[in-house]
Amino acid sequence: MSPGAAVIEVRDRIPTLIAASSVATSTADNDAVRSVTVESFIAQMVYAHRPFYAVVREDFTSGRNKRATQTIFNSWVAADRALHTFGYEVLDLKPPLSPTSVKKIVTGNGKAEKPEVAAAVRNILRLGDDYKFATGYDDSDACAVALAYLISKGLIDV
Repeated sequence: MSPGAAVIEVRDRIPTLIAASSVATSTADNDAVRSVTVESFIAQMVYAHRPFYAVVREDFTSGRNKRATQTIFNSWVAADRALHTFGYEVLDLKPPLSPTSVKKIVTGNGKAEKPEVAAAVRNILRLGDDYKFATGYDDSDACAVALAYLISKGLIDV
């Protein structure tokens, strides 16, 4: 329940990072507090950067255990509540963007580690090597998901 979010604008097939951020919730808080934190974070991102052409997210099928799966879907529901408030919903992508496919599309390696993904994101978005992503790379991962969608749909040149 510590998601990242990214807003990427495309003009003339060139992607530009508008915003990328993440929120870290604490396991010391109960699920209700964590959920409202995620919902507030997503609502603030939507409010600040709307309108959007598309909203996408990485696919998820199951976690390491029941609790991990529960927290991911709790986070999804919180994000969906925020999106729905502003009239948005996550696209139902076919095929879905799995973590492996996101890495493969963005880096060329489906098993790329987070620093490799961040480097590819910096390159595609023409960010300097000194551009810092948050600890844990949740904001970089969000950028990678958006870029994977744009690349897979042929909307940007890479």
